[in-house]
Amino acid sequence: MHYTILDCYTDEASGLGVPPYLGTYPRYIYGRLKKKGHEITYLTIDDLRLWKKYDGVVAKTRDRDKTNILIYNRTRNKAEQILANTDVLVIVLGVHVPGKYLTALPGTLHEVVPLIRDLPLKKILTGPAVFGTQLEGGKMFEKVDLSLFDEVQKEDATFEEIDNYAHLGAEILDQIPDKRMIEIETGRGCNVGRCSFCTEPLKSRFINRSKESVVREVQAYYDHGARFFRLGKQADFYAADRPIEMLKEIRAACPEIEVLHIDNVNPNSVVKAGGEEITQAIVEYCTSGNIAAFGVESFDPEVVKANLLNTMPLIALKAIRIINKYGAERGENGLPKFLPGINLIFGLLRETKETKSKNMDALRQIIAEGFLLRRINVRQAAVLPDTFLAKNGGQKYLLKNKKYYWKWRDEIRQKIDHPLLKMILPLGTVLRDVFTEMYDGKTTFCRQMGTYPLVIGVKGRLPLGERISVRVTGYMLRSIVGEKV
Repeated sequence: MHYTILDCYTDEASGLGVPPYLGTYPRYIYGRLKKKGHEITYLTIDDLRLWKKYDGVVAKTRDRDKTNILIYNRTRNKAEQILANTDVLVIVLGVHVPGKYLTALPGTLHEVVPLIRDLPLKKILTGPAVFGTQLEGGKMFEKVDLSLFDEVQKEDATFEEIDNYAHLGAEILDQIPDKRMIEIETGRGCNVGRCSFCTEPLKSRFINRSKESVVREVQAYYDHGARFFRLGKQADFYAADRPIEMLKEIRAACPEIEVLHIDNVNPNSVVKAGGEEITQAIVEYCTSGNIAAFGVESFDPEVVKANLLNTMPLIALKAIRIINKYGAERGENGLPKFLPGINLIFGLLRETKETKSKNMDALRQIIAEGFLLRRINVRQAAVLPDTFLAKNGGQKYLLKNKKYYWKWRDEIRQKIDHPLLKMILPLGTVLRDVFTEMYDGKTTFCRQMGTYPLVIGVKGRLPLGERISVRVTGYMLRSIVGEKV
């Protein structure tokens, strides 16, 4: 049979599948179907939009135009031709951690359903959307009639099953014309598994993937030409199966990897026995610009307790100091080798105006002590079904405090993010391996490949898709202004 995978992009607490990332869902599905002998084609929501919304025409851009990110991430395939010869369409969709994306926009159920309704083929929905989805923070999950789909499938394959076909998914790269950051899964669920807003405990119990399996999949994609990797689809990299040996073996097997990063880290794991050794190994074997994303969510102890959060403020601050101790040195690409990142969420249970003050006090303390944070993500909670938050208050605090959120966030951007950028990247710093990605008028926006890469604005419309070096000439609140060197 001919299967087509329609990737609408996914973003979860545990993993990212929005370009330039290539998530695990379409790759595993491709490998499993390949193992069974089926014909498989890969399409993105951008391919479908080009056909259904733009009549297959990519308009020429003028100097004042902005790059159209709705059709930026197309494959080598034509949606109209492929879908006319498809027996089964597998739709991968779902956002649990809403974000802003430079060159992509995930598809929603509201968008996708009308576009595929008239297609005379079997339709299967899978991905995070089966647990609820919402592209914007501060809202309840998206409700859509799922009767269009012939099947709604939850991912239930074990790691033992996945190991039989994960390597076959590397062939999907043949259908993608541009570079991708390969998100590698190292574990499922959460080793603490209590946070009020999070869906990870609902999707899976905590289980690690074996070190050998992780290394094997990285090598399969490396052998197929991939050079950018993030060991990111997990709740806590430090709790992975033998993480130090994992990093050593990936480096030995794939010596020309250009980017090797991680993602989520539980601050408690950094401060406990063995945490400093793992930190040192990450600095040694991974590439510069690496970030440990700390799910702190709030520095208010009352909010921490009410939402069953994993980390008390004192532990978070101690973990920040440890990672700075080993990772603050500047690396080859111009960024510090390994720094912490902080996630903060508005709209959690028991949140008050005092919560904002406690968050600011903690962030000011970090700067006062001379420690660096590579990025601070601030978002409003997405209230997803069956979570502790949905069952014990839902949108109560979101609605109560919503009038304050933009002011609270702007204060973080002005008084914390801006000074941090100047500390991390003084004027004149040169960033290497920067890729030109999109236009907004007469400005070219660029990024390095990596985990949460900085956006860099360069005056003029430089050719897209090039690798350049950029000298820092100025700052926005969360981004850099630079010039090509």
